[in-house]
Formats: sequence, structure tokens, C-alpha cells
Amino acid sequence: MNALLSVSDKTGLVDFARALDRLAVTIFATGGTERVLRDAGIPVHALQELTGFPEMLDGRVKTLHPNVHAGILARRDEPRHLQELADRKLKLIDLVVVNLYPFVDTVLSGAGHAQTIESIDIGGVTLLRAAAKNHDHVLPVVRPSDYPVVLAALNDSAGVPPSLRRHLAAVAFGHTAAYDAAIGEHLRDSHASETLPQDFTLGGRKVRDLRYGENPHQSAALYRTAEGGGVAGATQWQGVELSYNNLLDAQAAWSLVGDFSTTAVAIIKHANPCGVAVGMDPAEAFDRALNCDRRSAFGGIVAFNRPVGAAAATALVGPFLEVVVAPSFDDAAREVLITRPKLRVLQPGPGAANLGMDARPITGGFLVQTADRSGGTLGEARVVTSKMPDDATWKDLQFAWTVVKHVRSNAIVLAHEGAAVGIGAGQMSRVEAVELAVHRGASRVAGSVLASDGFFPYPDGVEVAARAGVRAIVQPGGSVKDSEAVAAADAAGIAMVFTGERHFRH
Repeated sequence: MNALLSVSDKTGLVDFARALDRLAVTIFATGGTERVLRDAGIPVHALQELTGFPEMLDGRVKTLHPNVHAGILARRDEPRHLQELADRKLKLIDLVVVNLYPFVDTVLSGAGHAQTIESIDIGGVTLLRAAAKNHDHVLPVVRPSDYPVVLAALNDSAGVPPSLRRHLAAVAFGHTAAYDAAIGEHLRDSHASETLPQDFTLGGRKVRDLRYGENPHQSAALYRTAEGGGVAGATQWQGVELSYNNLLDAQAAWSLVGDFSTTAVAIIKHANPCGVAVGMDPAEAFDRALNCDRRSAFGGIVAFNRPVGAAAATALVGPFLEVVVAPSFDDAAREVLITRPKLRVLQPGPGAANLGMDARPITGGFLVQTADRSGGTLGEARVVTSKMPDDATWKDLQFAWTVVKHVRSNAIVLAHEGAAVGIGAGQMSRVEAVELAVHRGASRVAGSVLASDGFFPYPDGVEVAARAGVRAIVQPGGSVKDSEAVAAADAAGIAMVFTGERHFRH
């Protein structure tokens, strides 16, 4: 039996190779792997003994040779293949152990373009794909964690079971697919004319298993992409293990505050904001966000778009919270937060707060859309009522419109002086979303502004808002009954602005 070993990750390599040697396996290896095995006193042959050809182009070409790939791809149940090898005095290769140049680690290290390009593995990918294609006869091994399973199978007199061969092949193809996806993600031009590519790939490396998914009977794990900063690449300074739901809510909160250029805080429950506000400093913004709905904020996820200091940290340890996310936490803040040892404290990695692409699975495929990045403006900002917003009202309308983008449809946000005062989320009827927001806002609704993520199909939502004392409304417009909604606003003395764009969030 012949084995070819070429690994970047040397974890467990020496013990694995020593066990192969005890099984009388002849080992061939490439440069760095060969040196490690020789230093460990393990019999090993240089790859050049197979190829009769030296490595060249600074190692870019070493395993890309017919003497290697013929030995991997030959079918053992096809006499013609075996005869061709015999005629050319080529060896069969029965075991291929390869893991690839650490492209993702190189990207994450901040390396320059030249170094990143050199970390793209070509020969290793080709070896793995060849071995995985011929897995009925050849064992492809990618992960050091699989070494014990492979050794156990090789020691079994019954031979390697077909189920293990298929499993190892699936792992190999999955590994190369994720590897190529990472390269494509890194090289993809975000400004290219083809916004959504013809072939879309999504790949990632597992960071860790999670305790469970949305519910305890569901399995879950966290994966990180090649560019993976943000929440997936966050540093957790303290707290208990993060859950699947914690991470989803942390992303929702981090995305929301990322849409504000001024100091902002968001509190998220079940993927919806229950409090959002801007302030002069993080502590003030948090207090104003908390006042939107203190009851719903219990057990919430909080995000800041500014570094957290001692004052904000002191405010955070009062209410019960699950997660706090911020660009950074100074030493004084961390000393305060440690008094709540179970509180998860996250500092996202470098990268944009908001997602570039949104991919969601459906039966038999998946949907992909570009991110909704238009929350920072009021679109066409066309006043359609006789009442005109004043400067303070324009500012509140902008705030409310930015927040409503992050609320599940049907969505209504009531806001006043840079703080949400009532939020109606996820209702099947838009007027009921208004009623819910008004109910949550209670006495604070009078004098507020209202943002609706979609148009009003009937004037009833406007009428509910008017009775509650709303002073201005921003909405996309576009309903066949827009004139009725405008008339209802005019009758109540409410200013109404059409944006010409909507912010549905399903």
C-alpha cells in the first residue's frame, strides 16, 4: 500500500505516519511534510521519487504530474488501467492525506495581495478531488480528526467499509468546495456590474458547535467565512456560551446600530428591536433605548456603535440582559461588567456591520438578494400633504425610517427626539401594527412621528395614528389608495412624506 502525505496542518501527523509505517505502508511526502517525518525518524520517500521531476516555480508545481495522478485515478477493477500503469512502471497510490494551504488564515491575518495569492492551493485541491473521485479504491483524508478512524479501518481484516469511503470523499469535496468559495468571496468585486453572479457559492469554516439551534431538538454550529469579521469573528470577553438565537439577535442589533453615524444603541428581542435611541454618549443612548419598552427589554441583546466605557457599563449591569455587543470595551468597563459573569460581552471583528448578501434556503435551492443598504436616507423624500415637516420633524422621520428597516414586516415605528417610543412588528395587518405600536408607546405617542415599512393599503392606519397624536408619517407610497391616506393625514393636520422605497423584512 502506498500513501501520499502533503499537509499544511501538521496536527497528529507524526503519530499517524508512524502508525502507517507499522502497517507496512510506503509513505511519499512533499517538502515540509517530508522534513517533519524524517526528523521524527519515520521512513519516507520524497515525492520526486514518484515523478522523476523536481519541484519548480517556487513550489507552485510539485504534485501536478501524471505519475502522481495516474496512480490515484487508476481503477483497480479495470485491467486496462492497471496494465497502463505497469507498462509505465508507475505506482498505485491508495491513501491521499492532504490539507490545503491556509488561505482563510492568510486573509484574516491582513496579508497583502501577493501573499494571499500564493496561499491559494492548486496541487492539494487536485489531489483531493482525484482521490475523492476514485474513493472506491483510494482513501482521501483531509482532517486530522479522521486519522484514528482511518487507522482503525486499515487495521480491520474486513477492510475499509464503503460507507467510510463515501464519508471521506464527501468531506474532501466539501472541503475543496468551501475553499474555492472562500477564494471567490475574497476576490469578488463588490462593484462589479453583475451584482448577483451566475454561480453563487457560500462556504465557511466551522468555528464551533452550538448547544442547539432555535430549539433544543435542533443541531447548530457557527461557521466563519474567509472575510469573516463581524459577529462571526467576535471576541467574547466574558459570559456563558453563546446560543444560536443569541448570535442571530446580536447580528440584528449590530446591523441596526451600524446604520447610524451618531452614537446609537439598539435592544433586540426575538430578532426585533424593542428599544432604539441616539444620545450624546453611549450611557445616555442606552438609557433612552431602554425607556422605549423596559418590560420587553428583559433578557435582551444590546448593541452599541461606539466604544463602551465605565458609565455605559454601569448602566448595563442594572437590567437583566443576555448579550452586549460593542466595537470595544475599555478596561474600566470590563471591570464593571465582570460583576455580571454570565453576561456575554462581544466585540465584533473588523468588517462592516451590515451584510453584503442575504442568502436563505428554500426547498431544492436558496434565494440570494443584495443587502438593504438604503436605510440611511429618506429616498425621494416627497412631501404629499399640505403640512410641511419642520427641521426637528425631518430629523425624527429620518431616525424612524432607519429603525423601521430593521423591524419585521408589517412594521411600524413611532419615534420622538431620536428615540423609539413604540414599535409594532410582524403583524399580518398594517393597521394592527399601528395599533400595537400605539399601545406600546402609550402616553409617549402624542407628538411622535411614524415610519411604516410599506404603504398604507387603507387610510385606517393613518387614522389610528392621528387619534393617538402622531405629528408626521413617513411611508413608501405606491398604494392605489394613496390619495385616501393623504386625505386622512391632511384632515388631521399631519405631515406625510413618501420615500418611493420600502423596507420589507421577512
